[in-house]
Amino acid sequence: MPPAETVPLAPSPVPVRGLHHFAWRCRDSEETRRFYEDLLGLPLVHVIKSDHVPSTGEYCPYVHIFFQMRDGSYIAFFDLGDDTAALPSPNTPAWVNHIALRVDSVADLRAAKARLESADVEVLGVTDHHIIESIYFFDPNGIRVELTTPTVPLAEMEAHARRAHAELDAWTLRKAELRGKAAA
Repeated sequence: MPPAETVPLAPSPVPVRGLHHFAWRCRDSEETRRFYEDLLGLPLVHVIKSDHVPSTGEYCPYVHIFFQMRDGSYIAFFDLGDDTAALPSPNTPAWVNHIALRVDSVADLRAAKARLESADVEVLGVTDHHIIESIYFFDPNGIRVELTTPTVPLAEMEAHARRAHAELDAWTLRKAELRGKAAA
């Protein structure tokens, strides 16, 4: 069997340092501000207003709002002025697409749950994922948000990292088997 061809890699990986922002469409920027700033405690720190999209030049009046997290990253939203929220993906269950935000402790997680529920936000969890505990809820735009906190030592996470490629390879094989059974 001839050796597998390899694709040459760039000289070095892209130097990604972390998340700057996650952006999503919102139905109403003030409603979104109340949720993220007043309820979750993420301060509104920047607002961009324009009639034209800088990257494409197309006409689309909008406001782009940014809420800062304690690590310096942001969650951001576009209000396009038409009171329309982004539609969920029709081929994806509602629990799949979400943003997970980290809190410092299980006590903080439980306090957040109580605060959200007192504001009439439906909260699922606390869910134990064996390495983290999480709660889940939807923001006013239909975006699923997870608040989570690690519950295991760093050494355990490092052990998971060492097994990650082997576990993904095993899933790839199982997925092929599942596809084969579905086709039969």
